[in-house]
Amino acid sequence: MKYGMRERISGIIIVVALGVIFVPMLFDEPESPEQRPDPVLTIDPPVDVERRDVPEPTPPEGLGQIQAPVAPGEGNASQADQGQSEPAEPSQPQQVDPEPAQQVAEEASSERQAEPAAEASQPREDPIAALARQAEQRTTSGPSAVEGGEWAVQVGSFGEAGNAQRLMQKLRDQGYPAYSRERNNSLTTVYVGPFGASEDAEGVMSELKSRENLQGLLVKVDS
Repeated sequence: MKYGMRERISGIIIVVALGVIFVPMLFDEPESPEQRPDPVLTIDPPVDVERRDVPEPTPPEGLGQIQAPVAPGEGNASQADQGQSEPAEPSQPQQVDPEPAQQVAEEASSERQAEPAAEASQPREDPIAALARQAEQRTTSGPSAVEGGEWAVQVGSFGEAGNAQRLMQKLRDQGYPAYSRERNNSLTTVYVGPFGASEDAEGVMSELKSRENLQGLLVKVDS
């Protein structure tokens, strides 16, 4: 048999339970509207508020009294009477001393003339000389290459040898000990070094990043 006695008994129990729950709901009559309770509206009693007498506002003393408006004719007449009673004194022109203004103009013109002369007297710095001086400072202050050193900074690999040659010459002009090597994959790699210690190579690599914007790679070269 496909189903056993236990499964049959479980199915009968479930059917009986559903019948007990839903059969009374089918035969119950719905509740009539008359049996429903009416809604009740409740209103809270009003709250008593204490009333107080407020004193009348008093104007501040600084405002003073309001004057009555004056007619246009009366105002002109009063001004005319004041003009007749008090004769106007003739105004005397103020004398201006021309010497301070002339001194200021002379000082300004002399300053304008002195500025171009000072600029012309200062010699302009030659950019090629500045690069040479930087290269000289770089060679005297930075670590120098060591023959037979084990560490170098790889600054680039090029498929065209001309590009590698230009970068190597640029680095040499800046005072870096640059050299190039051809690799087996038809690339020409430019190095800076070699150096005897890895710390010297790391310092040059940081300097190339900050000054020349070249991202170098610390490598160990064959002696």
